[in-house]
Amino acid sequence: MNSAAQSVESRAGEAQAQPASPADLLDTMPWLPCTLTLEIPVVGFTIGDLLALKKGSIVETACHHTSDVPLRVNQLLIGWTEFDVIGDRLAVRITEQA
Repeated sequence: MNSAAQSVESRAGEAQAQPASPADLLDTMPWLPCTLTLEIPVVGFTIGDLLALKKGSIVETACHHTSDVPLRVNQLLIGWTEFDVIGDRLAVRITEQA
């Protein structure tokens, strides 16, 4: 076997010996879809309340407006957020990563 072939084989062996980290794997799949959810407790909310909702309805929650709200991606808790208003939009600010 010539030296060029040995060099290629040794580099291929080195690549196999070092597995890719999870961050490297995620960087190769930026198109991977995920579901982002915020969990806001609403006590005493009924099907009747749901059916009565219309544009402009207000639903009272069981948390204070400054309470941290759990943030999940594909049902996995990734952090805690708080609500923020940016212009005329409601947004969440990540306050803590899990």
